[in-house]
Amino acid sequence: MSTKEKDKDKKKLDRDEINELKRAFAYNLFYNRSKTTETANMTDFYMAVAYTIRDRMQHLFINTAESLIREPSKIVCYLSAEFLVGPHLANNLVNLGLYDEVAQALKETGLDINEIIEEEVEPGLGNGGLGRLAACYLDSLSTLEIPAIGYGIRYEHGMFHQIIEDGWQKEMSDMWLHCGNPWEIKKPDLSYKIGFGGYTESYTDDDGNLRFRWIPSRMVNAVAYDTPIPGYRVNTVNLLRLWSAEAVEDFDFEDFNVGDYYGAVEEKIKAETISKVLYPNDEPLEGKQLRLEQQFFFVSASLQDMIRMHLLTYDSLSNFHENFTAQLNDTHPSVAVPELMRLLMDEHGMGWDEAWDITTKTLAYTNHTLLPEAMEKWSLGLFSCLLPRHMEIIYEINRRFLDEVERKFPADNDRLRRMSIIDETDGKYVRMANLACVGSHKINGVARIHTDLLKKHTLRDFEEFWPGKMVNITNGVTPRRWMVVSNPRLSSLITEAIGEEWIKDLHRLKELEKFADDSSFREKWRQVQEANKQDVANMAFSEGKKVDPKSMFDVQVKRIHEYKRQHLNVLHIITLYNRIKNNPQLEVTPRSFVFGGKAAPGYFMAKLIIKLINSVADVVNNDPDVADRLKVFFIPNYNVKTGHIVYPMADLSEQISLAGKEASGTGNMKFAMNGALTIGTLDGANVEIREEVGEENFFLFGMTVEEVMNLWATGYDPMDYYRNDDELKQAIDLIKSGHFSNGDSGLFQPLVDSLLYNDEYMLLADYRSYIDCQDMVGQTYLDEDKWTRMSILNTARMGKFSSDRSITEYCQKIWDARPFPVKLRWEKIPEGGIVFRK
Repeated sequence: MSTKEKDKDKKKLDRDEINELKRAFAYNLFYNRSKTTETANMTDFYMAVAYTIRDRMQHLFINTAESLIREPSKIVCYLSAEFLVGPHLANNLVNLGLYDEVAQALKETGLDINEIIEEEVEPGLGNGGLGRLAACYLDSLSTLEIPAIGYGIRYEHGMFHQIIEDGWQKEMSDMWLHCGNPWEIKKPDLSYKIGFGGYTESYTDDDGNLRFRWIPSRMVNAVAYDTPIPGYRVNTVNLLRLWSAEAVEDFDFEDFNVGDYYGAVEEKIKAETISKVLYPNDEPLEGKQLRLEQQFFFVSASLQDMIRMHLLTYDSLSNFHENFTAQLNDTHPSVAVPELMRLLMDEHGMGWDEAWDITTKTLAYTNHTLLPEAMEKWSLGLFSCLLPRHMEIIYEINRRFLDEVERKFPADNDRLRRMSIIDETDGKYVRMANLACVGSHKINGVARIHTDLLKKHTLRDFEEFWPGKMVNITNGVTPRRWMVVSNPRLSSLITEAIGEEWIKDLHRLKELEKFADDSSFREKWRQVQEANKQDVANMAFSEGKKVDPKSMFDVQVKRIHEYKRQHLNVLHIITLYNRIKNNPQLEVTPRSFVFGGKAAPGYFMAKLIIKLINSVADVVNNDPDVADRLKVFFIPNYNVKTGHIVYPMADLSEQISLAGKEASGTGNMKFAMNGALTIGTLDGANVEIREEVGEENFFLFGMTVEEVMNLWATGYDPMDYYRNDDELKQAIDLIKSGHFSNGDSGLFQPLVDSLLYNDEYMLLADYRSYIDCQDMVGQTYLDEDKWTRMSILNTARMGKFSSDRSITEYCQKIWDARPFPVKLRWEKIPEGGIVFRK
């Protein structure tokens, strides 16, 4: 066949596919939504498209599942309290290679694909970096053809929907399921009973062995909801399996008959509370209990599910660890250690030694924090009351472990106290990080500096006891969502220059380096950035705000926390504002400062920082002396959908946490992949990003970890910095005066006092270095060619930070998992006639 004939045949195949998509779309609109194109609204159209794409993924998923049944391969199980998956439609279209065909099919139906994509409600299944990392890893596991299941909770409501009223954060219910979720499939026949409370009893089995059984006082059902996760241009479709809590008996007819209508559904309400809300406020005891219930609920259901699948193929659990590996994403799932022990011993009759060997070979633990307050622990009273059998198992694990420690480090009582799973100080607690370390065969940090600090400080005792057990795997993000989906203009330009292989092999971006000195390519790169910024300016204008697309877009979007130092960014804005007020004719590089992020509902200081940002915005944006040289914006309810807009528009990425506080960060990677330059400290993954892009293409400021520690050790007094830096003093005094709070000098006093008399995160010590570095940023931005060249090189050198690389390292260093390519057994759904690409 000639080339022309092949091209003609390809066009014919595309035409057939577009026609089939149109038919499938019309079918789903009519039969699943009971609508026609004349009566449907935009939600109906979106749902019909989503069902059409989900149907196509089901073909691939069934092939994946059947292939694993025929030829078992090790399955990676990723246990995470959150999966910030983001909207599914656009990402699935890209991975399936159907984006252009669906766009054309919709166009011929009179619809715009962008409007359909925008209609999707973001799933409320995660909050921040932890959940987004889990979602990126699922994408990469499928793309690399590694059999995998993500296990978590199907939260009925997300953490909360953030609105801003009078500058303050206000939390509203995140009802993301109000229109339904077309991507999930409920599996009512796939459920497990989860127990709480009660008591334990001992007995002797038929072989004369002492055994224990747990008699829970309360049971709930965990029901599976499955969402397919396709890889990029492969046949593998993995699974996100989320558990929803339901009552074992959800209606008491006797109570109802005597008029006790609440009592009739009381068990249903109690059970469903477990999967009602992501991260309930844990300040009250009831909130703490609910969080622990959530953690045990999804962990127990997931482990029971893994055991069920294993026993479909094997008669014994003795090789369970050879067929399943379970990654604990932070300490939330670490109750898996005693629960897997309980299941193996109490439910399947194993002895302690065999069960412990299998448990430790199955589980691995990712640590995500260096902050002591984030190291999760539960009071013994609560834990024993809720999980009495698990408390017994933990005591025995701890006894055996401390005996080993004492043999290796005799008479070192301080070491025993530090390493114990039970914290005996200030009340008694179960240390979940220690439990995870003891019960896992590998521990990993998420950036090189983070892992080094874990080994030297946070988990030093465990590193000394088990040299080599702790490894580093630097985080990564998926380029499919964070470049191809979110920045199509830049992705098209890159593909035009170097081909499309970079989408699956991000190291290929290195080929862009040769274009950094090409003036015509730099011009195209600038045009892409300007178009992305103009999109944002148009959106802002439609909301009654004015943004200059020529200004530098200076962006900090992340969870609001004092250690992330959004208020250091605000001090810079106030410093520039003061300079302009002191000299209205001063030449200042125009900047549009953009913030976004949520504060935990009970975190007063973080909420006060949000109020400060909005209060400064009100003053700066409306001061005629500023004359549009500075603009400040806070994006409410920042999420993945917003990130699709924010990362492509940014010129400058603010990664300004105090050195030694951020484990890794992934926003820093997303910004740099999209060409933003970074101003940052030597913290988290910033260190490795700077090494990769080149120190000349990174704006570095602030103290190193060693300098931070030395300053604390020698005595840090923030007042010294306040008194000796006029610009710093003027900025803080302006906040104190009530200038940004309508004369209310007390509004921000808690924040000012925190900086002047404590300053735990050393803003004042890093202030001058930050301001001087920002001045350099402003000057560099005025050199258009230089800035563009730096931007190209940032993107070109970000290959290391693909989640594909991270997952490859997990497979090699921890999981011993290998690719399992899936071959399609058919090209069509058996009775549907829908064509699929091989």
